[in-house]
Amino acid sequence: MSKQVSITDAAALVPDNAVVAVNSSSGLCCPDAVLAGIGERFDTTDAPRNLTTIHPIAAGDFFGTKGIDHIAKPGCLSRIIGGSYPSGPTNAEPPLIWQMITGNQIEAYNVPSGIIFDMLREGAGQRPGVLTKVGMETFVDPDLEGCAMNDAARARAIVRRERFAGEDWLYFEALKPDVAIIRATTGDQRGNLSFESEGAYLGAVEMALAAHNNGGIVIAQVRRVAQNGSIRPHDVHVPGILVDHVVEAPDMLQTTATPYDPAISGELIRPLDSFQMMDFGVQKVIARRVAQELERDWAVNVGFGVSANVPRIFLEEGQHGAVTWVIEQGAVGGIPLLDFKFGCSANAEAFVTSPHQFAYFQAGGFDCSLLSFLEIGADGSVNVSRLAATPHRTAGAGGFVDITARARRIVFSGTFNAGAKMRIDDGRLAIDKEGKIAKIVPQVDQVSFSGKRAVRQGQRATYITERCVMQLTGSGLEVTEIAPGIDLERDVLSQAATPLKVASDLREMDAALYRPEPIGLLV
Repeated sequence: MSKQVSITDAAALVPDNAVVAVNSSSGLCCPDAVLAGIGERFDTTDAPRNLTTIHPIAAGDFFGTKGIDHIAKPGCLSRIIGGSYPSGPTNAEPPLIWQMITGNQIEAYNVPSGIIFDMLREGAGQRPGVLTKVGMETFVDPDLEGCAMNDAARARAIVRRERFAGEDWLYFEALKPDVAIIRATTGDQRGNLSFESEGAYLGAVEMALAAHNNGGIVIAQVRRVAQNGSIRPHDVHVPGILVDHVVEAPDMLQTTATPYDPAISGELIRPLDSFQMMDFGVQKVIARRVAQELERDWAVNVGFGVSANVPRIFLEEGQHGAVTWVIEQGAVGGIPLLDFKFGCSANAEAFVTSPHQFAYFQAGGFDCSLLSFLEIGADGSVNVSRLAATPHRTAGAGGFVDITARARRIVFSGTFNAGAKMRIDDGRLAIDKEGKIAKIVPQVDQVSFSGKRAVRQGQRATYITERCVMQLTGSGLEVTEIAPGIDLERDVLSQAATPLKVASDLREMDAALYRPEPIGLLV
């Protein structure tokens, strides 16, 4: 008997008060057609009501994939547990989900992505919950904010501290979805799923297990439905025994604003000369300096922002393959992509599931992480997850807290302050107008990374900007390098909103960074 159903019939299967888990990363693997069907059902029948949704990584975006916004309606959605949320430009209208969060219409939590996958895995195994040190002394910790994004969430705690085996831990209860909504490329009539045109697996099988093993249902959105036996057993990533219903959506996007790119799914190896390099400017200077921190044969995590361009610096410098890039969505190797395709890699060597990738990150199994910052505190703490004035500009923490929890080496990058007008003139940095918003502050608005904990754990953290390099020390931030053309007092110390130490051996940043020619990167 075929498991194929219509979108309308699939949407009708979601009951009131259901806990619904959604496998997605912005537009990547987002089961948007099924979410749209649920939203349309609510508009016409006022059901389902009072849903709780679980999103290890954001569902939807600003650019054509509505995702969670299909069901972000008062009465339909009452609680959301998200590792990240749709984010976009300051001048854009905030997504409906952000309007509900900031309007206190919904209980909203920002739980690190890896922990959410752990919570689902524990639910699948009928275990009580997750004991972890990931997130301690950050906004995740109940001693700070306990993951709550608004007052509605603060009234119902999602995490607590527990004493176990003589140590303090954070404890999250297991998640047991009533419905899991996942996506694949091909599903046969028995529900076996293959992912040949997807750029990641994310947590599809873990999410399906969590729902199935707790008496829930699993709905799979696919591009096409095939005859039983059409999919090679080795190509089946989610077996049909875990899938209850299959919905065909032939027009689904591969990822945000991208109908289909075979290099994303590993079906094509792109020529290296087809990748666009960064234009010369301040952002490229920062990315180049970050590249100088890396060593041959390292496995390096890459996050959003300036650091996402570092793989292209390696490519331009003839060093592609000297390090292996790893991203939280699951790609290993290749070249992580930018902009709408962020979260995907072209020419990947392997795809692993996000839960396995996060286990690798949480235990510090990799060599280095390249990440951004919104603010840096006097103690080296970093805020990357909350921008109070325009919350929808940030996606929340995503995998940032999982990745930095035990990383041996972290390189944060970004501009020194916000809004400065700068240029590079004959190999020297020139600041025409200073920014009005300091990013180096006495205390960050939200602690996404704890500098004090990092010092105690022996983690090495470096902060790279266009005008200086800083290191984390036991007594806070220390300026170790300044750019050519920069005055230490005028352009660095006086532009920070908190005092900075200066290294006794302060040196000038490599002059080659500030010239358009290749820098001769050696790793």
